[in-house]
Amino acid sequence: MAKAPPAPAAQEQAPAPKRSKKLIIIIMAAVLVVLLLIAAVVGVLLLKKGSGTEDDQAGKAPATAVVDLNKPPTFVALEPFVVNLAPAEGERFLQVVLALRVVDARTGESLKGFMPEIRHQINLILSSKLPSELATTEGREDLADEIVERTNRVLGAPPVARREGTTAAPTGPIQAVLFNSFIVQ
Repeated sequence: MAKAPPAPAAQEQAPAPKRSKKLIIIIMAAVLVVLLLIAAVVGVLLLKKGSGTEDDQAGKAPATAVVDLNKPPTFVALEPFVVNLAPAEGERFLQVVLALRVVDARTGESLKGFMPEIRHQINLILSSKLPSELATTEGREDLADEIVERTNRVLGAPPVARREGTTAAPTGPIQAVLFNSFIVQ
């Protein structure tokens, strides 16, 4: 008879491991769900960060060069340009002496290597203009903006998308074009 009482004790211990296995499975499933949620959040953040830089570049204008007012600006004087204007309004020519305002003196020095291509691009722009386009101050300002954009493109700066009626700040090393002499004959 002493052997009968241990038998029911064995039956009681058998169901206890089944309950602990269910508890372990539930805990493991919960941990797995939490880990999957963390992985998903990290993945979304990384994807958003990766695409966010492209969106920022497309949505915002590129960073502009900042002028330090504590030091004088640097100008690079170009030799005079003499070109025939577009012949639609008769035989006319344009003589221009201009200077480029650049970000710093080091940039001004490095422009010497690009000068043949810069002069070529400016010649193309000037010779494509009609005298009537250059007769007004607004026409000359548009010409200066076009020269800034084209010379910055020669130097590797991205083009600036300008909207009608607005002027965008230059994004490259050339900040402005200044006309020292402007003669249409």
